Amino acid sequence: MWKTILRRVIMMIPQLIILSVIAFFVAKMMPGDPFTGMIDPNIDPAVIEQKRIEAGLYDPLYIQYFRWIGNILQGDFGQSIAFKQPVLQVIGQRLNNTIWLSLLTLILTYIIALPLGVIAGRYQNSIADKIIVVYNFLTYSTPTFVFAILMLWLFGYSTGWFPTRGSVEPGLTGIADLFSRIYHMIIPALTLAILSTTATIQYLRTGIIDAKSQDFVRTARAKGVPEKVVYNKHILRNSLLPIAAFLGYELTGLIGGSVFIESIFTYPGIGQLFMSSISTRDYSVILALLLMFGFATLLGTLLSDIIMSIVDPRIRIK
Repeated sequence: MWKTILRRVIMMIPQLIILSVIAFFVAKMMPGDPFTGMIDPNIDPAVIEQKRIEAGLYDPLYIQYFRWIGNILQGDFGQSIAFKQPVLQVIGQRLNNTIWLSLLTLILTYIIALPLGVIAGRYQNSIADKIIVVYNFLTYSTPTFVFAILMLWLFGYSTGWFPTRGSVEPGLTGIADLFSRIYHMIIPALTLAILSTTATIQYLRTGIIDAKSQDFVRTARAKGVPEKVVYNKHILRNSLLPIAAFLGYELTGLIGGSVFIESIFTYPGIGQLFMSSISTRDYSVILALLLMFGFATLLGTLLSDIIMSIVDPRIRIK
């Protein structure tokens, strides 16, 4: 198994190289640069032009690319022009918030999705199943930004139950700081969790419906096995395999998939950082985040395969 994991990790290298090329040239195709409209208009244009030359923005693109890659191999992702700090330091300040938001979102997703999926699959074509199917349709078809704005207005501005911005109340320490962080995460995490339940509910519902018609289930019932045991040991256990396979990808995908949520709730994570970096043309931050999102996706795929092979020993990743 370890040899297979090592082989998969080695295969990530050319994929990351291709991603870096695409990300670099797409970023450079954006109009403007970090110095466009971001400096005091009273400054002499010649000074701004000199800054562009010093930053290497007029060098051929292939030279800029290889210089960027060479610096990355030395652990240097560049300097953020907007924040006047090293890129890794800027990302590190936000990454912790996004990781905790993603973990809370994942927990809430399964708290909501697993019971609904079990009910919908076990009681197929019942009123409860039809209600859950409608719920699934709504969460799938509702745009993220529309639902997020609705949740922000309802629980933030209308009722005032939860904060509308930030990740923590300033000046707190210890337990008070922890509870403040959780309090600020609840609505962004719940919003993203509700919209993320669709696939889990559908996979579980379909898995249960398919498992109910399998020969081993009919055999267990014919032997007089109690219905509760049939569902828990035979039907539900086998239906959870696709959920387990999806877990790794979903966990790492949430880290890069909270761009709209963090922007709308003004939550200081890497999603909000990504959007602000695009508006300021902060190339170093944009490229570092694109590489991180791509690596997270590849890592999530590998993690899902590993989890699947652990849950079901009959399945081994190739």
